[in-house]
Amino acid sequence: MKTSRSSARLVVVGLAAAAALPLLSDTVSAADHLDAPKTMMNQAADITDVYAWHTDDAKVVAVVNFSGLIESGVEPKFDSKVVYGIHIDNDADGVADHDVWFRFGQNGAGDWGIQAVGIPGGTPTVSGPLNTSIDAGLGLRLWAGLRDDPFFFDLDGFKATLSSSTLSFNKDNDTFAGTNVTSIVVEMSTDAVVGAGSTFQLWASTRA
Repeated sequence: MKTSRSSARLVVVGLAAAAALPLLSDTVSAADHLDAPKTMMNQAADITDVYAWHTDDAKVVAVVNFSGLIESGVEPKFDSKVVYGIHIDNDADGVADHDVWFRFGQNGAGDWGIQAVGIPGGTPTVSGPLNTSIDAGLGLRLWAGLRDDPFFFDLDGFKATLSSSTLSFNKDNDTFAGTNVTSIVVEMSTDAVVGAGSTFQLWASTRA
């Protein structure tokens, strides 16, 4: 049953052909911290941002942040019914060639953990506790837990700009300062991600 859905997309170009260069972004369309009301009602399924970059040791690192605007000191919210996906298209047809699936669950003691299936270049199924670097095989890692929200935005300035038609942004006013997000961070093999091509698109989704 689909009760909510959120997604974000990042297009990456020239990765295999220029592995020593920074990640190059062609087109980006993304979810944000203030989605449609139905999506925001299910914080565990509400994606805030997606980040991706490649490293000098032939890895692609992807981060999916969700459940934004968590006040400092407040515990994250998990939902075992929500499925998180990272999708990779490496032949420019707009269809995922790799799907990496994540789900949170609890053990008998009530402790939350994460399971990942389909990490490119890694162990087929990986699971472990939160806030821990989990071995995903072949030097790859998986991590999940609470993190300071890296997104910066002056929401007050944005509203003032809309009402006055005059740019009113303040570079020192971060609406998201002191708030957290829940993050899923995964390392993937660059060779496995890119395949025979030299470009790929990466996007994330949630379903509940």
